[in-house]
Amino acid sequence: MFTGIITGVGAIVDALPLGGTATHGKRLTVSAPAGFLDDVQLGDSIALNGACMTVTSFDAAASRFTIDISAESLDKTAGLGAPGPVNLEKALRSHDRLGGHLVTGHVDGLGVVTHFAPSGESWELRILAPRSLAKYLAYKGSVTVNGVSLTVNRVEDRADGAEFSINLIPHTLEHTTLGTLAAGARVNLEIDLIARYVERMLTAGVAPAA
Repeated sequence: MFTGIITGVGAIVDALPLGGTATHGKRLTVSAPAGFLDDVQLGDSIALNGACMTVTSFDAAASRFTIDISAESLDKTAGLGAPGPVNLEKALRSHDRLGGHLVTGHVDGLGVVTHFAPSGESWELRILAPRSLAKYLAYKGSVTVNGVSLTVNRVEDRADGAEFSINLIPHTLEHTTLGTLAAGARVNLEIDLIARYVERMLTAGVAPAA
């Protein structure tokens, strides 16, 4: 489990294919901030841009670690297949503060940035989510974008999905990779865990419409 509070911005510095076909995944080498790996062990979970991954090797002195990502995960996520910056968060410990919201590290779908521009002292970010996720997005509800816990300010249902708006304060832009986004960029989305279970409770045992 995670909270969506980014604890470091790192970078994928190498993406080595694990085979010669599209059915093979990649071994990613990730550079982390100094000291980030001091309490990490083999097999620990670290979220990269909101996707939970397992540490397969690490060098704390060099602030680098590796993870193996499957072809399925590469297909279902954005920003993890090639070198570039990534948001990092180590797994939640039982005594940690829950500063964001409960996040599983399982990407539910890919969104597309439709607007990103200054708005007063902050920036407005609008994202078009797939129609399958529209029912989980609510005004003042929580959503995770590239691993960052954020609050939804507005939702507009459209024929091609649901566009939601988020207000990003300068601190968020300075301490995550969200400041590098632009219109057309794909982002990893995870909907609120509680909304997922509420939807299941309301629909369990209900026959589908004919």
